[in-house]
Amino acid sequence: MEHHPARAPITTWMRIGLASVGTALAVGMLELTAILREQPYGLIPFVTSIALVMGLPEAPASRIKALAGGHLLSALVGYAVLLIAGQGPAAAAVATGLSVAAMLATRTMHPPAGINPFLIVNDGLGPDFFFETVIPGAFLLAAFAFAWHRIPTVAEQIRSGDGSGG
Repeated sequence: MEHHPARAPITTWMRIGLASVGTALAVGMLELTAILREQPYGLIPFVTSIALVMGLPEAPASRIKALAGGHLLSALVGYAVLLIAGQGPAAAAVATGLSVAAMLATRTMHPPAGINPFLIVNDGLGPDFFFETVIPGAFLLAAFAFAWHRIPTVAEQIRSGDGSGG
């Protein structure tokens, strides 16, 4: 007798497809924004946030409070360390560690936000990065995720599974 691997239910494949489409749309909009602003892609710290929020929408780290709060708080920690310790790789490592502590303490843990203090301190980024990239990026991504996950088909697929995509 021939053995066939079990096929995933169609809802799992639908969830995977919707997460993929949502991720592609959000990253595409991010890329377009970078092109229009003539900003290097490496200074836009949201690709991993998009993957997390689209792929695991029910995860605590994907909640709007964690997404927006984590990015804002981790960036502020980065600026505090930059002000106190200056620019450089050792200070960037300390800033990243402190940002994790701050996010955990405030229940805004969003792992991808750990890139903000690293970039700020390692590259000596000025406040324009916070005001022109972090704030609008965090809130625009939160708004996109909020709207995307309320599209009836997407919302039904999220509710039908465990949010893990498998």
